[in-house]
Amino acid sequence: MPSSVLEAIRQGIWDYEPRKVAKDEFASTAAMPGTKEKLEILAARLEKGVPLWHPQDRNEYEDPMNAKLAR
Repeated sequence: MPSSVLEAIRQGIWDYEPRKVAKDEFASTAAMPGTKEKLEILAARLEKGVPLWHPQDRNEYEDPMNAKLAR
């Protein structure tokens, strides 16, 4: 069983879904969408086999609530 999307693709498994992970098991980020920092975080999540999106990730410029929670 693959542990990440990347591993699943290498094995030819195209309908792989990462395991369910509680939001307190991986960190949120205040990185702005589209920035190099955010892309690096998404890549690291992909490699770890955790969901790409955290409910408290910052998702727009004026998102002070999630920016504070992610720190």
